[in-house]
Amino acid sequence: MKIDIGISQEQRQAIAKGLSRVLADEYTLYLKTHNFHWNVTGPMFNTLHLMFEGQYTESATAVDQIAERIRALGYPAPGSYKQYAELSQIEEEPGVPEWKDMVVQLVGGHETVARTAREVFQQAEQADDEATADLLTQRMQLHEKTAWMLRSLLE
Repeated sequence: MKIDIGISQEQRQAIAKGLSRVLADEYTLYLKTHNFHWNVTGPMFNTLHLMFEGQYTESATAVDQIAERIRALGYPAPGSYKQYAELSQIEEEPGVPEWKDMVVQLVGGHETVARTAREVFQQAEQADDEATADLLTQRMQLHEKTAWMLRSLLE
């Protein structure tokens, strides 16, 4: 059935493609944060263990919202590790770094999601896609704030 929501097929396709990159970044960051939650040690254990749990829980909700927006635009949402690895700008961590490196990596991950969201926001804005723009604004705010909070642990 034809989708007639006031956004052209070409614009919907471009936005969905961009949102797929946001989804891949968000999901990769979710996995990394969950890994660090399980494996953090050291003097900051309790603080980071709880902080990471809050962060990955929030990301789990976000990936669903992003994927559902892609579907509402009429395109399939990526859903495999292979697709995420191809689309994400966030590097996976194969080992268990010490807590400070975990924090540094997560700062970088949150900043990456914010940058990707900002790129896609411009496409959504040009297409008058307020729903996607709102979703991306929320993601940018959250990731910029989280990056700031994590950076503060290192100062």
